[in-house]
Amino acid sequence: MTTPLLRTLGAAALLSLPTLAAAQARPAGDAETARLMQRLSVLAADSMEGRRAGSAGAARARTWLIGQLTAMGAKPVSGSSFEVPFAIRPRQGSTDTVGVNIVARIPGKNPSGPALVISAHYDHLGVRNGETYNGADDDASGCIALLTIGERLLKEPPQHDVILAFFDAEEMGLQGSRALVASPPFDLARVAMDISLDMIARQDGKALWVAGTSHNPTLKPHAEAAAKSASVPIRFGHDTKDLKPGDDWTNSSDHGPFHAKGIPFLYLGVEDHPDYHKPGDDVEKVDAAFYRGTVEFAYALARRVDAALPEILKTRR
Repeated sequence: MTTPLLRTLGAAALLSLPTLAAAQARPAGDAETARLMQRLSVLAADSMEGRRAGSAGAARARTWLIGQLTAMGAKPVSGSSFEVPFAIRPRQGSTDTVGVNIVARIPGKNPSGPALVISAHYDHLGVRNGETYNGADDDASGCIALLTIGERLLKEPPQHDVILAFFDAEEMGLQGSRALVASPPFDLARVAMDISLDMIARQDGKALWVAGTSHNPTLKPHAEAAAKSASVPIRFGHDTKDLKPGDDWTNSSDHGPFHAKGIPFLYLGVEDHPDYHKPGDDVEKVDAAFYRGTVEFAYALARRVDAALPEILKTRR
């Protein structure tokens, strides 16, 4: 997550997926929760070297994510490659770098209708002064949730196309999402909304926040309906201009470029914790039961907005 202030496994066989209600009733020690945590441990491992955009660690993470998408049966959004490269704007004193977004498509039953984007960013801060910034919460947590949601949607196809976007260079000023919106490998006019997942695994604040409903009030009933069966507290806010600097999350992550194009968004995330953008953002700090609950809520939300996409598309500015 980027704020104005700072802010092996391989192709393992898929586990059978329970219904949402059954999943929420299960304890944190069940097989699916263990799989969530195992995958999170891989993406946030020291071997990924903090996944800084343009680094060898980021390339390693990208290879692993694409392997997971391939194993589950997802397809590229266009052409034969999941990779969508873009030029990262260099900072003063640095050299040009190529970033790579990963974009997949889950076909819907109505492929000519509107589409839903669900996004997370796989990059983080890399290695600084000999310390590895693993970014377990920020944002390996969103990426693993995205993989899990994708698996479920492939087993039970959605009504409309769902685009899974794993963005690069979010920590460098949302450059991956800006590049994708500027030059999309799909018809942006069909995109009804973006669900952005960034920092959803830490329970320090004991709640998951949903931002975006002040900009698009028609989305709130869908989120409220999904929240009724959630096993974690769901709160609404962090999306109005009257807040102090850093507390308005309207442009804090990859939903920002979609919002700038008039595309509605719902952003899911926790509030900043002591390990935000620090080397201590490790898997060991994640509460498995809380994380499982946020993933279940994100999945339930995706199902609800999928059914309503034709009406949501009409709310685009």
